Parts: sequence; structure tokens; C-alpha cells
Amino acid sequence: MNADAPDRIRTLDLIRGVAVLGILAVNITSFAAPSSTSYSPNLPAPGSAADNWAFAFNLLFFEGKMRALFSILFGASMLLFIQRREEQGRDGAGLQVRRLWWLALIGWLHFALLWDGDVLFIYACIGLGALYMRNTSPGQLLGLALPVFLVWQIWGIANWAPSVLQEQRVAEGTASVQERRDYAVIVAEKRRADQADTVNTLGSYTNEVAARQSAHPAYPLALLATIWGETLTYVMIGMALLGSGFFAGEWPRRKLMALAVGATGLGLIGTLGFTAWAHPRGYPELAMQMAISYLLSIPHLLAALGYAALLVLATPRLLATWLGQRLEAAGRMAFSNYLGTTVVMCAIFYGWGLGLFGQYGAAALWQFVFLGWALMLAWSKPWLARYRQGPLEWLWRSLTEWRMLPIRKH
Repeated sequence: MNADAPDRIRTLDLIRGVAVLGILAVNITSFAAPSSTSYSPNLPAPGSAADNWAFAFNLLFFEGKMRALFSILFGASMLLFIQRREEQGRDGAGLQVRRLWWLALIGWLHFALLWDGDVLFIYACIGLGALYMRNTSPGQLLGLALPVFLVWQIWGIANWAPSVLQEQRVAEGTASVQERRDYAVIVAEKRRADQADTVNTLGSYTNEVAARQSAHPAYPLALLATIWGETLTYVMIGMALLGSGFFAGEWPRRKLMALAVGATGLGLIGTLGFTAWAHPRGYPELAMQMAISYLLSIPHLLAALGYAALLVLATPRLLATWLGQRLEAAGRMAFSNYLGTTVVMCAIFYGWGLGLFGQYGAAALWQFVFLGWALMLAWSKPWLARYRQGPLEWLWRSLTEWRMLPIRKH
């Protein structure tokens, strides 16, 4: 526990710090280029060999894993908030409901005013549903989560499979004339969407916001309908892990080691197998969309659990180092860092900023990832030396309590 913040679990903060840095490595393409670039380094134009290898590295170690880890941590933090308030004799669940409604509003504003990759609205909606399971045992939570996860994954793969098989037949030259025509229509529509995205993003701020609202005004709801099964599963697993004492260091070391080595290894091997298939084929667009959205979900979850176990094991030593303390501070301010990253990256790539959208491939984008990491590690600890919370964490908690809370340390 942290003496400055007695309601916190330091391991949870450190892992959250790793996750908020890691999520930037995944989101950077959404900030810097049309959405198709998130699925292939060769879209909307062919990338270099370095871009393809950089994409492979990201796919292997970050893609999906950071989203899973971030969602697991959200579930754990949501339950921890309730427990701490109930220990104070307060209505923890009622406060959490109010907290999640504010998060939904902030997330929707994040989407509407800045960036269409927001996940805060998704977390808020899923969190409201997961609250009904707050008193469920860890074993029961896992028993509910895994069937939901498998049904959601199978449903997604089944929906994507016909299009992916058609794409493969076109690439192999075995598609019928009608299949080639249908596939050409799909590709042409995606390239038109990429072009429109580029034009809108490089326009003025007001035009960019208006274009996003015009093109897909209810996108957060559409995204919720697509990824609810995945996110709910991760949130429930996070709640189960917290209830089992995982983040508090109550698991036997041998059990943590088995999870760290086994889950990380299986998750990375599963991803590596798919990457070995996709890399020589140039990362086919539709196959990549299916894989990132559904097919690789189990490897992503396994790797995320393995990463979490590795970090739990490493926390005591890490917290004694400069890097560990900086990661912990970044995790305590994950909300501010997540939204702050949006502002910084949009200012770099969007037309109302430096206008660098669409000018960098997957390899070159790592320089901006490193910049974002440096900023998060640089400012979080000095801020917390003077203030109790990050600025957005303070705002969120003040809104939840419906009163102005103190922020400066005395």
C-alpha cells in the first residue's frame, strides 16, 4: 500500500502504468494514419520491409494484449473502489454507478471532440452491467466469463469467415469472376474511406469534428455492440483476480510463476503462429481484421494474464527502482495520461496541429511512441509529489462525490 494513498494497491498501479504506456504502441496508428493501417502496414499504400517487421513486433507483443490488460485492470479497480467505500461505511455500489455515468459522458466527449478510438464509454457501459456481479465469487466469475468469451469469439469468426475465405481465393487466383468483382467493391470502398479519413483529419478542427459526427455519430454504441463480449470477459476476470488476492500478492509464488511462464508462452506462441502465416502474405486486410478482432482473442488474453503475473512477481524489486516508481506514478494517473496522450498525438498528426497524418509508416511511428512514453514517465511522478491525484482523476472523483475535493498536498 502507498502511504500517500492508503486506498491503493501499488502493484495494481504499476501494472496500470505498463498498460497505459503499452496501449499507446497499439493506438498510435489510429492517431497517425487511416484506420486500415491498424490492420496492415501495407495499407493504404505498400510499406517497407522495416514497416512490416515493426508491425510484426507490435502484433506479437502489444496488439490485443494491452487492450486485455487495460480492461482487466479496469474490472479490478472498479471492484476495489466499491470495497474501499464500503469499508468506510458508504454506499460503494451507488457511488460506482455515479462514477461510471460520468465516465460514459467523458468518454463520449472524448470521441466527439477529439478521437474516434475512445474506450472509456465502452468501459462505463460494461462496468454498469458488471456491477450486478460484484458479490460473485472469483470462481463463479470465471465460470461465467469464459463461456461468454467463447460464444462471442465464435460468433465473430463465423461472421468474418466468408469474407476472409473470399479474400484468400482472390489472392490465390482461384476466385470466381463474381467473387473477384465483389472483393474489388469491398476494397474500393475501404480505400475511399481511407481517403475521406485523411481529408477530414487534415482539415480544420471544426470540420474534422463535424465530419466525424456526420460519418458515424453513434460510433461508440456500434463499437460497444461489437466488442462487448471481449470487454465484459476481461472486466469479469479482473474482478475475479482482485477477489482472489492476485494483485495484493496473496497467490503462492509457484502459482504466479506457472501463470507467468505458461500463459505468456502460450499467448505469444499463438500470436507468433498467426504472424508467421500473415507476414509473408503482406498482412491481408480482411484476415487481419478478423484476427485482431476475434481470432487472436485467446492468445491476447493468455499473454495479458502472463504479463500481469510477471509484473506481480517483479513489483517488489521494480518499485525500488527509478523506472518502477515512474511506472507506478504513470499508473496512478492513467486516466490523465490516456486522455493527455490523445491531445498530444492529435496535436502532432491532425490538421489543427502539425498535420503529419499519413506521413509515417509502422517503423517510423515508434519515435512518437517513445515520445509519449517519455512524457508520461516524466510528468506523472513530479505531479504526484505536489498533488494527491492526477488532474482528471481529481475531476472524476470530485464529480462522483459531487463536491470539490482537495487536490494539493499539505
